[in-house]
Amino acid sequence: MKKPLSIFMMLMLLIGILAACGAPEREIGTKSTDETKNKDKTAEEAKPEKLIVWEDIDKAVALKPAIESFEKEYGIKVEFQELNMADKMRDQLRLDGPAGKAPDVVTLPHDQIGQVVIEGLIQEINVSDDVLHTFTDSSVNAQMYDGKLFGLPKATETPVFIYNKALMSKAPKTMDELYTQAKELTKGDQYGFLALWDNFYFAHGVIAGMGGYVFNGTDKGLDPKDLGLNNEGAVKGAEYIQKWYKEGLFPKGIIGDNGSSTKDGLFNQGKVASVMDGPWAFQGMKDAGIDIGVSEMPTLPNGEHMKTFMGVKGWNITAFTKNPYWSTKLIEWLTNEENAKIRFELTQEIPPVKTLIEDPIITENEGAKAVAVQSQYAVPMPNIPEMAEVWKPVASALQTIATGKAEPKVAMDDAVKSIETNISANHPSK
Repeated sequence: MKKPLSIFMMLMLLIGILAACGAPEREIGTKSTDETKNKDKTAEEAKPEKLIVWEDIDKAVALKPAIESFEKEYGIKVEFQELNMADKMRDQLRLDGPAGKAPDVVTLPHDQIGQVVIEGLIQEINVSDDVLHTFTDSSVNAQMYDGKLFGLPKATETPVFIYNKALMSKAPKTMDELYTQAKELTKGDQYGFLALWDNFYFAHGVIAGMGGYVFNGTDKGLDPKDLGLNNEGAVKGAEYIQKWYKEGLFPKGIIGDNGSSTKDGLFNQGKVASVMDGPWAFQGMKDAGIDIGVSEMPTLPNGEHMKTFMGVKGWNITAFTKNPYWSTKLIEWLTNEENAKIRFELTQEIPPVKTLIEDPIITENEGAKAVAVQSQYAVPMPNIPEMAEVWKPVASALQTIATGKAEPKVAMDDAVKSIETNISANHPSK
């Protein structure tokens, strides 16, 4: 006959079972524990009188209707202040945060996230999986740093193929087709196709499409020690770029600092049949009287799509807010399907909202549809601080490749060496 367990043994057994079956680890974007629910309830009861948002001065028109509906829904006043996002948002936050004058919510380009997180300027957010599933995976990934979520995406952009319908009847499906057309159309000061391929932002589409990469990704994010800018694919991409310059298909004037203005001038004068450019260029072309057509980029000679860089603008919660719960509620509201649709109508910024990609408002807009399609193949620009060490060395390499002063393999090897040296010197912890 077995002896009954002592009270002490029964207690020890119970403790062991509980330890082994401890509460599951909560993933980013979920709020399933009672503790979290209680915190949310407490936070919800403490409504602030006002939330402050910093918005890009050129896009504030789209914020007004979203704020009005949020105020009506939750009874919280929202004040927005207009700043120039590209030049002032991050720098102003660095000053106003420590001084106690920071807003609750800011909008930042995703490639700044890593640096502002390290500086302690924005904070991690927690949202439900239902909210996250509103957006495309790539746009959500762009808001991640070190495995954590730091914002919700509001707009996405990437280079596309733009052509003058008076000079080119339709967009070619492949770069081989485009190359043939470009050779036929390039005569004197007339050109078949132009791209700023001495600028890594645009050249990345070719280099990555051929098999190169900037930093390799891991489960924890991007690995700055794993560079793929001089691997076999990257060199093939650089060789393909050099081919266009070497054969005189690109004018010398589009190399260097004045390249963008030269390209824009030639296209708007009707001297270029097609270009690789972003949605920011559409309006200027139309204002110049050019009847433009827009499509995704043609496929490369290896049959792959160009892996263009994608930029994602997002809404972020500052580290200085006293109302993180309601600030999160606000950015959820600003990025929901209804407000994303209104934003597109007012600004023409492409929302990374899954349901809108198939909406007629996008599919019947040639430019928006092209950006949405190309975004499927695009790669978010790396948002880790080490990316700052990449731009200049690669630009220098591409310029020597374009001018024929260096062979692609040598130039890309030199670029990688410079990047590695700069990362080691300026980011020693990595």
